[in-house]
Amino acid sequence: MGRSNRAARSPEPVLTTGADGRTHAQGLLTRPVGSGLAELRPDRDRPHAWSLLIDGAPQSLVDLADPTHLGFEYQRRLGHLIDLVAPPGRPLTVLHLGGGALTLARYVAATRPRSRQQVAEIDTALTELVRAELPLERGWQIKVRGGDARSVLERTPEGTVDLVITDVFSGARTPAHCTTVEFTTLAARALAPGGWYAANIADGGALPFARSQVATLGAVFPELCLTADPAVLRGKRFGNLVLAAAHTPLPIADLTRRVASDSALGRVEHGRALADFTAGAAPATDATAAPSPEPPPGVFR
Repeated sequence: MGRSNRAARSPEPVLTTGADGRTHAQGLLTRPVGSGLAELRPDRDRPHAWSLLIDGAPQSLVDLADPTHLGFEYQRRLGHLIDLVAPPGRPLTVLHLGGGALTLARYVAATRPRSRQQVAEIDTALTELVRAELPLERGWQIKVRGGDARSVLERTPEGTVDLVITDVFSGARTPAHCTTVEFTTLAARALAPGGWYAANIADGGALPFARSQVATLGAVFPELCLTADPAVLRGKRFGNLVLAAAHTPLPIADLTRRVASDSALGRVEHGRALADFTAGAAPATDATAAPSPEPPPGVFR
């Protein structure tokens, strides 16, 4: 779930061929999938780009002509982490929990050739739709498994993954069983030495869910940071927050510079400021966890 950035407009659309994926000439596509009503909407600013929505909630944006384009603010923040987790161009082993339109898997494949990626997406009908209408390039090593994110994580061999990215939403909410200390412990177990864990969440108001999630990651990992729009951090609007965690120090200065260079406002919190943000919130456990909050009415209009 995310907001797109339309600071710069692209030239008028140029039609692609059907063999390369869906064209704007074919227009809007709606289709029932396992998680609700999926919509593929032509992007008005980019002639080969499509937005995926589920029951009206934005999920992904894919540019078939440029897989390095990350249209949503939270995806660009996750993209910064992908760029920084290893030297430029070095292949990664990545586990994506939550697939959507596979935007971040496409980004990794394009920026880090020969990367090996596994995606857990419980909605197999959605995956079939995405593969048919927004096809992946041949040669990309991306395997999509139809299953619950936590179940796939439980089966991931220990110490085999450079980066785990959790972007799990059922509609516009993260399921409770993917928000707990036990879940985070499984992610930590999957990481190779020096690996990172990243999660996209959504919250608003006083941010009780986000504060609990920081505490949850802090119960497993010693190194943490959070990136979000300052307006979200001040409780002025509902939105996405990206969390990163590791057993080794994170490159906070480099991440801060990248976030500051983005066209969308963002702030990186870490150290004492992040501890103050958490403000004594309790970690979520399998016994106590709840789904992320429902977005307020009209937030996606």
